[in-house]
Amino acid sequence: MVPKKPHALLLWMLVCSGGSTEAIEPISTSIAVGMAAALTGFLATYPNIFYYLNECCRPEWISLNKTGLQVDLERKLFGQHIASRIILKAVSGFMSNDNPKKPLVLSLHGWTGTGKNFVSQLIADNVYKEGMDSSFVHIFTSELHFPHASQLETYKSQLQQWIKGNVTNCAHSMFIFDEMDKMHPGLIDSIKPYLDYYDKLDGVSYRKAIFIFLSNAGGESITKTALDFWKAGRDREEIELKDLETLLSLAVFNNKKSGLWHTSLIDKSLVDFFVPFLPLEYRHVVQCAMAEMLARGHQPDPSVADQVARDVSTSPKQREFSLQNSQPKDYREGVRLMEEDSLSGLVVMLRISAGLLKCSISLTLNSEADEGLQRQNNKTGKLSFCK
Repeated sequence: MVPKKPHALLLWMLVCSGGSTEAIEPISTSIAVGMAAALTGFLATYPNIFYYLNECCRPEWISLNKTGLQVDLERKLFGQHIASRIILKAVSGFMSNDNPKKPLVLSLHGWTGTGKNFVSQLIADNVYKEGMDSSFVHIFTSELHFPHASQLETYKSQLQQWIKGNVTNCAHSMFIFDEMDKMHPGLIDSIKPYLDYYDKLDGVSYRKAIFIFLSNAGGESITKTALDFWKAGRDREEIELKDLETLLSLAVFNNKKSGLWHTSLIDKSLVDFFVPFLPLEYRHVVQCAMAEMLARGHQPDPSVADQVARDVSTSPKQREFSLQNSQPKDYREGVRLMEEDSLSGLVVMLRISAGLLKCSISLTLNSEADEGLQRQNNKTGKLSFCK
């Protein structure tokens, strides 16, 4: 018979060794038995120790910090009252359900730089102990993972296998699809079965997974609604989800470049929430800059925040933070123009990376720069604010 537990065998050997001798030293025997018992106890608890040292698909590593998510949405996300409420409600409701009927599917829409990627990061940070670095958080971008339209069928198969393999490994996996408006039509339909109300598919349950789609599609409709409220003299905080949800879903469904064009995900109502991200105003950019200065250990400077907001392209008549410059060509031209006019040493560069608004303020200190600012920034001459 082969012992099932190695530590049981070790215990047996320690206790029974020397059994053929005529006499056994009591002290030695007691020490041996004690060591064996201690070793057995350690090995019995070893799996739990391992779970704490290495990321595993367990509650120690994956559990919602609802308070943390709420605080992050309130203190770090500006100008997105609709998105904040929906995200908190959707994620907390889903994570508190031990037996959800389907995966959580969120579709985030709005112009580049309004906070879609940032919200995805906040969700990950408050669900996974390792945040975006978790091995259970997976990000797909069109240009990196699905660049060639001619290989669409191959991409479909690869995407299915990737999702199946990762959910098999951890039921609480998160999948983020960035740049949905650049996805090849039909690609996302290949994962439709995984988002549906199935108990299991080929022995795998997808009900506890989270899928997040990020897209610029629908930005025009969102901006138009916000502008209509402004023209009517109504505060933007009066805009509710009901004012945008149907309009947004139709705009995305009928847009050939949305990544969700005529998709069965919308047709079969598998998207749980269409989350609109409103265009930002001057005051929101100021809040963003102030918050980032504080987060990086610097004393918030209203004058710097004001300069950031003024240098970012805005539409005076509409008071909206204009992201028309977010198109690569126009954006690069805007950066070039700002670099030519350094505004007495303050070069403000709006860096949009992976759809996440990051107001990177490069403080290029020239001979006329303020000495106090020079001392505060004496290492590199640069500070980065506002994500």
